Amino acid sequence: MAYLPKAAAGLTLAALIGASAASQATIVQFQTVMGDFEVNLYDETTPETVANFLAYVEAGAYSDTFMHRSVPGFIVQGGGFNYDIENAEYGDIASNDPVMNEPLLSNQRGTIAMAKPSEKPNGATNQWFFNLKDNSVSLDGPEGGYTVFGEVAGNGMAIIDAMAELPRGNFTPEEFINNIALDEMPVRDYEQEDYDDNLLPTEDHIVLVQNIVVLDAAVDTAADLDPMPTTRDDSEPDNGGNNGGSGGGGGSVSWLMLLGLLGAGIARRVSRQR
Repeated sequence: MAYLPKAAAGLTLAALIGASAASQATIVQFQTVMGDFEVNLYDETTPETVANFLAYVEAGAYSDTFMHRSVPGFIVQGGGFNYDIENAEYGDIASNDPVMNEPLLSNQRGTIAMAKPSEKPNGATNQWFFNLKDNSVSLDGPEGGYTVFGEVAGNGMAIIDAMAELPRGNFTPEEFINNIALDEMPVRDYEQEDYDDNLLPTEDHIVLVQNIVVLDAAVDTAADLDPMPTTRDDSEPDNGGNNGGSGGGGGSVSWLMLLGLLGAGIARRVSRQR
């Protein structure tokens, strides 16, 4: 049985915007097994990207999904895969058409940005990531820039930092999930012995995103925010220095250098998405 949305914490998107196709909501709440946190969306600065994100929210596409990639000191990524709790099965989130890139803001710590396949500047669909540090050098310029479309509010980064501190496993082999995108998946309460025994992670182990709901539909909730403009210089050619590649939108791309074991020592290979 799937987790039920925490209805008391937020309103449905349909109730907030009715039949309007315009992007109105600016504050959303991520409801996760590690705690709930809010994200303020830059609906006026990046309207296409916010509208794209909210379309997935409205459709319930982010319910019972999970953080599938973690790169310490860099990013924590989700939005690409779901988990059927009743049947203990992993699946892909169906993606809509790609959204136009809006690389106007800088990839600073605490921001959320769209992931996308490499060599596709306008290829973002459903995947997103949280910046754990100032990633402007590696993400503002390469691949046309990675669109920042919101920022974490309150103590939300404490929760995301806790996710980033979890051990990670390479669950790409057939005996696990058989998906090349899940080679740096953060897990909870999962030991090296579990991995050696080919124990498939369940809802007790994955960083489950139970739901994403809209909390505030006001169009001006971002008025007092002061996000940093992108450091991208469009007069210079793309140098491709994106700290190990890009990804998202359901597709895997470039690969990072091999890293050592982390946390509980769970085996893992190389990474590939942004």
